Amino acid sequence: MTGFIVRRLGQAVVVTLGVTAITFLLLHLLPGSLAREIIGNRATAQEIAAFNHQWGLNSPLWYQYWKFLVELLHGNLGYSFSKNRTTDSLLASELPRDLLLGGLSLVLSLIIAVPVGIAQAVKRNGLVDYAGTGVSFFLYSMPQFSVALLLVQLLAITYHVFPAIVPQNESAIYLLTHPRPIVLPVLSLALVSYAAFSRFMRSSAIDTLAQDYMRTARAKGLPERLVLWRHLVRNSLLAVVTLVGLSIPTILTGTLIIEAVFNYPGAGLEYYNATLSNDYQVMLGITVLVGMVTVVGNLLADIGYALLDPRIRY
Repeated sequence: MTGFIVRRLGQAVVVTLGVTAITFLLLHLLPGSLAREIIGNRATAQEIAAFNHQWGLNSPLWYQYWKFLVELLHGNLGYSFSKNRTTDSLLASELPRDLLLGGLSLVLSLIIAVPVGIAQAVKRNGLVDYAGTGVSFFLYSMPQFSVALLLVQLLAITYHVFPAIVPQNESAIYLLTHPRPIVLPVLSLALVSYAAFSRFMRSSAIDTLAQDYMRTARAKGLPERLVLWRHLVRNSLLAVVTLVGLSIPTILTGTLIIEAVFNYPGAGLEYYNATLSNDYQVMLGITVLVGMVTVVGNLLADIGYALLDPRIRY
């Protein structure tokens, strides 16, 4: 296991470098000028040239990328010209709210999806299975913004149960202790995630039910409750572990679309605003951070395999 982790960490470095290189190149191929976005449309050619010289934007692309890597090694993700602050401080203030949004939605979706998926597998081709499949397909086929807008229309505009907009200047602790404003964003994310989790859980549980050790456990007279809990649930979770690992970046950075719909103050909304103002440093810093967390999420998923199934060896 130790050797596997070391190899994966080495691969993570290579993947992260690839993410930074591709993202850096694509962002610099975008049309528009950062200097003109910051100074204004009335900026003269001399003012633009001075701005580019001050921030090294007139240097060769390879040299700008090298400087970015050096700063990244020192923990510096860049500087937001539109916000007039470092990307590090920007993310430090926004990420706690992202952790709250993504964490609550992930936990809620798993709490619903795991027992529903198990119930569908146990009652396969029954009413419970057909109802769960219909709901899952309905939610899975809908874009996230559609689910969010429907919830806003139903629970915020029509019945005034929850607010449609999240307070902008409140901390994650305040939102956790006063959860009404974040109910709709969390529910929007949880419903879409639930659809994917429940389908994978059902499929994995059906495969597990056909295994010989399940028949052996029942033949030994083990109560059905213990058969389902000790053998079915644990072995069926292997498929869901992969999805959870890939969902870790969402926990960290939230979801851009959901944050834009509810004006939720998080890294996703900051990324959206950065695209509107051509703030390359913020877009690059957040993208690199998400790429690194994605690699870590995959590594944690692989480790989770071995913890859930002792037969797995790396």
